[in-house]
Amino acid sequence: MIAFFKKRRPARPQKTGVANNALDADTIPWLLACALVTAAPHAGHLPFWLSLLGAAVWLGRLWLWHCHAALPKRWLLATLTLIGTFAIAYAHHTLFGRDAGVALLFFFMTLKPMEIRNRRDALVLIMLGYFLLLTHYLFSETIPVGLWLLLSAVLLTATLIRLYGGRQPVTALLRQAVILLLQAVPFMLILFVLFPRIEGPLWGLPQDAHAGRTGLSNSMSPGSLSSLIQSGEIAFRVQFDTAPPDRRRLYWRGPVLIDYDGKTWHARSYATYAAHARRTGEAPEARVEAHGGLLRYTSTLEAHNQRWLLALDMPVELPENARLSRYFETTARRPISQRQRFSFVSATEFSANREERQATQKEALRLPADINPQARVLAATWKAQMESPEQISAAALHMFRSEAFFYTLKPPLLGENAIDDFLFGSRRGFCEHYAAAYVFLMRAAGVPARIVAGYQGGEVNPLDGYLVVRQSDAHAWAEIWVAGKGWLRVDPTFAVAPSRIESGIAAALPENEALPGLARTDIGWLLRLRYRWEALNNAWDQWVLGYNALRQQELLTRLGFRQPDWQYMMTALTALCCATLLVGVLWALRRRRLASPAQRLWQRYCRRLHALGVEYADWEGPLALTERTARTAPPLAALTRQAAASYAELRYGPCGEGQSAHLVNLKRCLRQLERMQRHHATEP
Repeated sequence: MIAFFKKRRPARPQKTGVANNALDADTIPWLLACALVTAAPHAGHLPFWLSLLGAAVWLGRLWLWHCHAALPKRWLLATLTLIGTFAIAYAHHTLFGRDAGVALLFFFMTLKPMEIRNRRDALVLIMLGYFLLLTHYLFSETIPVGLWLLLSAVLLTATLIRLYGGRQPVTALLRQAVILLLQAVPFMLILFVLFPRIEGPLWGLPQDAHAGRTGLSNSMSPGSLSSLIQSGEIAFRVQFDTAPPDRRRLYWRGPVLIDYDGKTWHARSYATYAAHARRTGEAPEARVEAHGGLLRYTSTLEAHNQRWLLALDMPVELPENARLSRYFETTARRPISQRQRFSFVSATEFSANREERQATQKEALRLPADINPQARVLAATWKAQMESPEQISAAALHMFRSEAFFYTLKPPLLGENAIDDFLFGSRRGFCEHYAAAYVFLMRAAGVPARIVAGYQGGEVNPLDGYLVVRQSDAHAWAEIWVAGKGWLRVDPTFAVAPSRIESGIAAALPENEALPGLARTDIGWLLRLRYRWEALNNAWDQWVLGYNALRQQELLTRLGFRQPDWQYMMTALTALCCATLLVGVLWALRRRRLASPAQRLWQRYCRRLHALGVEYADWEGPLALTERTARTAPPLAALTRQAAASYAELRYGPCGEGQSAHLVNLKRCLRQLERMQRHHATEP
């Protein structure tokens, strides 16, 4: 490859008009920086070989610039382009779509610096950089990404100014770039507020829309929920219309686990539920009777690719296009694949299906045969000694409360008879261990029971008032059915570790079991920092990413727009854009009328010449004035020639570091001419 990097030959004489297209060699580092900042964030989700190729080509181009070596031949670049294109097509099985398209843009941005020979090539790279910035929002829409793209736009604009404005101090270039971008802010705000909202992103969902997850699944086995505690990620945020209820009432209901195969508990899928309804011709209803006051709230749910909406137990009013299954699961029509807002009304005191179908009761009694014999014997003893389901339930809770059971995230492994090993062996477990053991005992004693998975608790962010529920709040509890009372919530974990329900996971764990940093509440400065960052992210999610058609209509109504439709908004958008453009034009014209320092100095110099007998016209250029001064006032010719040369450089020459020297020289010439005028005035 070194053979292609020959030393640069002397430049040939350029034709007329080609010189204006010449590229200053010192612009190359600016262009390479643009290519790096716009393409580098894509390296994380591109094939490794493509990222490695990009880094190698960038470093190679930097080395060529440093050594003043010649660029590779065009046929070599064309060959690399074809090979890279075929490789991308092979890796993605297509050249269309988000991933393949972004890979192609990345590849082109990688190779483009290798053929930059003039301004036109440099301009293509800058425009490609602007376009490549937009593609980052196809993968992530977070605040750090937005800040990175903003800084990248400043660098691209500064490079564009450097390309056509010549050498200037770095601070001057960045200042001009920031000013140009600030001029676009009014139009950006107008378009953001008034442009009719389209449901869903224009180019499809960003990649991080699928990155979030609740951590809950259709099944639960020992250890499945305890792994979630290690994550401090936010599952959802809740805003109550009134003060939030006591923490002990904050049970966020998710999937209900019905079937047990001896190792794993499973929920009934939506397809199974629909098939049963079609087969029997009936769809059992979920009937909730609220006791006491109702709670209204809005939940902002992170993407988790499941149907569960995680409503406060028990929902009585659902969002549009949501349904309540016969197990009281609040589900959406489609999986939640992006961050969404839902409004609910829930009751914390309620009765659920006080009359229940026999088929549903049998489902909640079913157990595999020939497993956990010790637990079955214990349950049979309770059944024989006690008269009601409440008494059997109380006996199980008393056992958990009074005997040596421990709450821990690091329980020992269990054998084939997992319930027996837990109840009569290890006695160490997390919420799923206690919920599973309790439900098994209840079913063995003839009490219909099932497991409910979801979240318990949450903490209020004092900065924005939102209740934040994290992955570390994942929880499992139980339900039993009692005739005449319906399904009753029972939390066996509360009997073992009441601090888990009253104060959170951090208070329930032993001192030797650590939590992730974001889930800790005992470090003051970290807690305050977390509050600020999460409040900022919530504002970004609610008012930027979550600015949908409904939010737009609410905002416009508050601003005084009555019944805004798309025609009304487009009219208002056009009018405001035209008004903003008119204000900008008038401001620019006013600035144009204001003379620059060089122009003011030159005008003062011309007035002094006029006072000394040298005529001049407003339309006259500095060179013409210099020639007339040489003819009519020879003693002033040398000084005027000097002043005119400095003014011509300031007014028509390229911007650079010599500007200040020419300005100082023009001031010196003006002072000298003023002294000559005063001396002339004192002569008799």
